[in-house]
Amino acid sequence: MQLIIACTGKRLPGWAGQAVAEYRKRFPRHSRLVVRAVTPARRGKGFDPARAVREEGERLLAAAGAGRIIAVDPGGRAIATSHIAARIADWRRSSGDAAFLIGGPDGLSRHCLERAAECWSLSALTLPHALARVVLVEQLYRACSIVEGLPYHR
Repeated sequence: MQLIIACTGKRLPGWAGQAVAEYRKRFPRHSRLVVRAVTPARRGKGFDPARAVREEGERLLAAAGAGRIIAVDPGGRAIATSHIAARIADWRRSSGDAAFLIGGPDGLSRHCLERAAECWSLSALTLPHALARVVLVEQLYRACSIVEGLPYHR
């Protein structure tokens, strides 16, 4: 099973890059985590936020592939780690991959949200992009550890 994080932004601050790399290398053998960062839309003079969100949405969906789409959005449903673990166990049984979309500073496009089988919120707090990526990677690792019966989740 492959878990894909499709997100905007090529560069992470050093601390976030180190955290993501650490959790990726710890992932259990039955799950593979792939991070596909897409180039954010240009923002500057004459910037059109709606166009930027659409462009980023197209890139995110292309990076996500053909599997199940989960939008990670502040307007999504609050989820518990146990719920993530249960979903991963279900997806493993159905041999399905899952892609998690994290939008840019202006959020996910309507098309991304419509394509998503589920929409999850990581927190009621506003998280910086890099921290949202770290939190999602850690929670996916924790959920996979629960599914595998590993002690990390305690």
